[in-house]
Amino acid sequence: MPGMIVAPQPEAVEAGAAVLARGGNAIDAAIACAFVQGVVDPLMCGIGGFGSMQVYMPGRGVHEVLEFYARAPLAATPDMWTDKLLGQSRDGFAFLLEGGISEQGHLAVCTPGNVKGYAEALSRYGTLDWADAMAPAIAQAKRGVMVRPHMHWFWSQDQRGSGQVNTADKLRLTGTGRRVYFNEDGSTKRPGQMLHNPDMACTLERLAAGGPDFFYNGELAEQMAADFAAQGGLIRQDDFAAYELSVVQPIWGAYRGHRISTTPPPASGMLMLQILQMLEHFDLRALEHNGVEHVRLLAEAMKRMTIDKDNHMGDPAYVDVPIERLISQDYAAQQADSIRRGERAQVKRLDKSDRDTTHISVVDKDGNAVALTHTLGSPSGAITEGLGFMYNGTMSRFDPRPGRAGSIAPGKRRSSSAAPTIVFKGDAPHIVIGAPGGSYIAPAVAQGIMNVIDFDMSMLEAVAAPRIVAVSDSIDVANRVKMAVTDALEADGYSIKRSPMSYAFAALHGIRIQDGQLDGGADPQRDGMAIRVA
Repeated sequence: MPGMIVAPQPEAVEAGAAVLARGGNAIDAAIACAFVQGVVDPLMCGIGGFGSMQVYMPGRGVHEVLEFYARAPLAATPDMWTDKLLGQSRDGFAFLLEGGISEQGHLAVCTPGNVKGYAEALSRYGTLDWADAMAPAIAQAKRGVMVRPHMHWFWSQDQRGSGQVNTADKLRLTGTGRRVYFNEDGSTKRPGQMLHNPDMACTLERLAAGGPDFFYNGELAEQMAADFAAQGGLIRQDDFAAYELSVVQPIWGAYRGHRISTTPPPASGMLMLQILQMLEHFDLRALEHNGVEHVRLLAEAMKRMTIDKDNHMGDPAYVDVPIERLISQDYAAQQADSIRRGERAQVKRLDKSDRDTTHISVVDKDGNAVALTHTLGSPSGAITEGLGFMYNGTMSRFDPRPGRAGSIAPGKRRSSSAAPTIVFKGDAPHIVIGAPGGSYIAPAVAQGIMNVIDFDMSMLEAVAAPRIVAVSDSIDVANRVKMAVTDALEADGYSIKRSPMSYAFAALHGIRIQDGQLDGGADPQRDGMAIRVA
């Protein structure tokens, strides 16, 4: 069987494909790709971020989830921002505080996990050494990065109406941000222009030479900790030194005779399974794809999933997440019966109402499969002078109200929307899939899997088909969902919000394996591609 890699950035896909072509395995390719993604899509991911990866290696009897999520600073307390709460984003992704302090700047940062995660993946499952895996990213950083359409779209959004901080304002926070991302006249760089970030190239070279411990216990940790102290952040050198990742077993669900392995909490694979298992009780194949009844069923399942997420999702090391109950067949059947009776779920949020993440799916010639989702959560804008990379801005994901599943606690992992997933047909992988996209990831991955299994789509068709999401009390639809469908739903009392984007709501990237053949799909929403390697 040939190998294949798919991701949202062509330069990163090419780097991963080159690793496969010279004999590296799927894990090697994923990590080389991930490092390059941090260079060419620096607001989506990077060494200041975090993530998780599902690894399946049948020849070694390995099937595990490597978790390297961001952790709240050790100095954080549950009630530190209680008096600053303004509301919540409409999609439930972020809590909004006075001055945007949990979204931008050094206070917004959780302790990053990507460096330790990449290193553990290579040592545990890979064949490349650390410096080899980093070499393509260093070369790309020295060459510079061309601004692509999605990159420009992301930092050009005006989010002030939602109460969130604009990405362009975050980019202006530091001297590095102003030098790298803006023209001399103060305008942001536009598609086709180049980003040059020599500080990032230097930092990557130092990290390649010093190894991952350089980031957590070495000179780099000292530099970062000094910057956080100077800028009023909460992270200290002890946070870096104490950082730990985890290796866990995937959780399992089923859909139309396929077994599905995905990531447990604090990631959102559980939520994706809930949607699928509710909708298994309906004959979707008999419905028009994205017709009135199909959209209604999707929306009702998504809203029920969202209610459970808001009530229960958190770090299982700190709170009791009832995983077995929420993904049980009995619970799915109860929810399906409620939908069948015409009962409408209501998502209630605080009064005030596409995130930055990226994904890699890889399969190699030996049948190893990797689904890796990593992110900044949202960009904080914080960049230590001389280091070049941006830190995550994930403190906004914690609930500033004490006593809740998602409340702040020292060292706690923030809930992740990621859902890197492998669907099995019999004993072999059939679909390797995941997406960036915040709260929209679980609904998007569920729809991608349905598109392949229920509607016989190729992977490219499945990731490019119009999607809907319902993670609030409205149904949001991509602009290619027919007006006649949304008119009928509105006439039936549903609130509809039409996105101006044809390709909206997360960005699916997947591989389908069928009869020994591979077909890949990169969501047209982003700028990526799939490469097959013989």
